[in-house]
Amino acid sequence: MDHAETVIEVDGVVTRFGANAVHDGVSFSVARGTLLALIGGSGTGKSVLLREIIGLHRPTEGTVRVLGTDMWRAAAAEVAAVRRRFGMTFQDGALFSSLTVAQNVAVPLAEHVPLEPDTREHLVRLRLAQAGLPADAGAKMPSELSGGMRKRAALARALALEPEILFLDEPTSGLDPTTARAFDALVRSLVDDLGITVFLVTHDLDSLLTVVDRVIVLAGGKVLADGAPREVARLDEAWIRSYFAIRTMIGGSPSRSDGS
Repeated sequence: MDHAETVIEVDGVVTRFGANAVHDGVSFSVARGTLLALIGGSGTGKSVLLREIIGLHRPTEGTVRVLGTDMWRAAAAEVAAVRRRFGMTFQDGALFSSLTVAQNVAVPLAEHVPLEPDTREHLVRLRLAQAGLPADAGAKMPSELSGGMRKRAALARALALEPEILFLDEPTSGLDPTTARAFDALVRSLVDDLGITVFLVTHDLDSLLTVVDRVIVLAGGKVLADGAPREVARLDEAWIRSYFAIRTMIGGSPSRSDGS
């Protein structure tokens, strides 16, 4: 697998809602096998940009390519094919409340892959295990799970089709610190062990300083900073100083072994 291959390209994206410009020429690219975090203050358009990348919201101007496909100019069949190559989790998990966890995970398989029931059941168990869930979790309803387990169930569903890219929107939001760090470690293992690219929208500073390879900061409609988390934390920009101030005051977080 070529880890230098670019799998996400955002080029000159402009997003306007009436007279309000949320993005004003946002550009960056993401290499395969990277765990990237997108951060920024409220109203900077992080979730909007995520929806533009996965083809749910059309930007006013600019180009978005995922796995080499232009998400807003390619034919519908091409875009649909690319969507089968990435997985997505939403802030609240967005599980189907009327289905068991196993049935939730099976939904993408039933929609896109013709499989015998036994094979499908085996793959569902595998995805649940990859997401760190116990074997009996599949028979439970989403309402019977803790917040952390629901996040893992959503991740298992996102992994169903063996994605090359995972898009995660605030995956540790609402979790206690111990559960959040366990989820971070799980996501890191997917990158390191399976070579999955992860595009993470987050406010979680501990995630940034412990498992993320690269962080992009959105501010004023543009990319304010882009680099390794600890390099970005040292930049002399007001919002960045404020964001990292609390962690700096308490002495920082453990650094990853690669020094990022």
